[in-house]
Amino acid sequence: MPLRLGTIARDLGRMLEALAGLVLVSVVVPLVWREWWVLPGLVLAGAAPLLAGAALRRRFDRADDPGRLHGMMIAASGWFLVAVFGSLPFLFVAWTAALDPAWLGVPARFTTAGTDASSTLAAFRNPLNGVFESMSGFTGTGLTMSVHEDALPRTLQWWRSLIEWVGGVGVIVLTTAVLARPGSGSLTLYRSEARSEKIHPSIVSTVRTIWWIFLLFTFFSVLLLWLAGMPMWHAINHAMTGLATGGFSVTDSSIGTYGSVAIDFALVPVMVLGSIAFPIHYLVLTGDLRNLYTDLQTRWVFVFFGLGSALLTALLFTERVYAPESVAVAGVVLRGAPAALFQSVRYGLFQFVSAASCTGFQTAGSLGTDWSPQAQLTVAAGMVVGAAAGSTVGGIKLVRLLTLTKGTLFRIRGVFYPPNAVRTFQLDGRTLTSEETAQEFEEAAIITFLWFVFLALGAFVLLVSLPTGPGGYSLENVLFEVASAQGNVGLSAGITGPGMPTVTKVMFLFNMWIGRLEIIPVLVLLRGVFVSTGVYD
Repeated sequence: MPLRLGTIARDLGRMLEALAGLVLVSVVVPLVWREWWVLPGLVLAGAAPLLAGAALRRRFDRADDPGRLHGMMIAASGWFLVAVFGSLPFLFVAWTAALDPAWLGVPARFTTAGTDASSTLAAFRNPLNGVFESMSGFTGTGLTMSVHEDALPRTLQWWRSLIEWVGGVGVIVLTTAVLARPGSGSLTLYRSEARSEKIHPSIVSTVRTIWWIFLLFTFFSVLLLWLAGMPMWHAINHAMTGLATGGFSVTDSSIGTYGSVAIDFALVPVMVLGSIAFPIHYLVLTGDLRNLYTDLQTRWVFVFFGLGSALLTALLFTERVYAPESVAVAGVVLRGAPAALFQSVRYGLFQFVSAASCTGFQTAGSLGTDWSPQAQLTVAAGMVVGAAAGSTVGGIKLVRLLTLTKGTLFRIRGVFYPPNAVRTFQLDGRTLTSEETAQEFEEAAIITFLWFVFLALGAFVLLVSLPTGPGGYSLENVLFEVASAQGNVGLSAGITGPGMPTVTKVMFLFNMWIGRLEIIPVLVLLRGVFVSTGVYD
């Protein structure tokens, strides 16, 4: 298929315009918190994508609608471009503090060397760190270059939460909801962002319904976390990043900062909400509650989360990772084995749901040193699989694992049937023909195979670029971190930080990018860039 650059450029322009809107709307935050010194950098960070986007859209406004090839290339290049332009608030605010113009009145904590605020903000003067943070946010990963997240200006705390919140639903979904017109190829772009299910016949109506559902759940999540004891600012930010299964925090030690049983358990349903496909949410909200157990993916979300949490709890309990003398629960004091069991359930449930939902909130201290290899690999398995397709999560997705499992058994059983036997394959209530079965199985197998290929590539790069062995990182630490990046999770074994080698940061950028778009669109883009494809406008 010939490649129409005008089509790609026009839709990239629309995505940049949507990004500019997010930046400029965020100007409200420094006005509320009186962070006047942030305003010039934030306005410039919004003006850059606005001007670039408007220029591209107007220049190529009459370009044709995108086809499948163009949709994939727009998705892959658009996500990368949005991550680059989305890094500008970090870069401009950091350099504003470094230059410290007298007329802006930058607070001393951001300009005095050696303070937490100064050292944390200084990391973003390196453009690569800003792009890393932006890519991590938009892809819903949550790995961070912020050493002290609570020391960042409120404006950057908000920007980190906002890009995860938007990225959880999808940059193209946002662009479609705000800027798309009927007949603009919106369905092609929607599908190129690793989505397929529609709520309404119109794709524009579908994405707008998705955003209404997301807003409703965000309000519910903020209220729930506030009632559980979080300060309102923290509740707003953690509700946004928890529901989007992103995992950025506004505290140094993520959710472990609070040490609150109520907050830990309040976040579990928030993360579960983000793990269920939006069409199922819509059906449940309209009164069709049966889908919570009749839908294949939704049913297995609960089964997978339950089994994984039980296994992790058993490992933590038998290894006595948590063995407190006593624990107070709802006014009741537990001692000895009951206290250890409760803490194991608390951390096992939270961390497995956080991993399998690809949220990345952390309550358990240093997973890389405090937990056994078996516990780390259990969490890594949750990160690799993920939850439901059509939700905000990353990973391979449960539906692909189920397709591979059922498809393999279907092929094996086929050996015992005569060659002329007519067989059908049942998947999620659908009866598939032989051709449809082969297509579903092939797609799941290709994505899964490529997922592990790039997991291995990332692990190889880390093993070469990082200290390993005694005094360094173990193989399970490396596999855990790469699975976290590519699964768009954000849990860390202690590797990620501004001091990482450049090659490691670049590898993680690639892992996060392909993980969010499920690999194929990125490979299509790279082929289009490096191989001649008959370009015309």
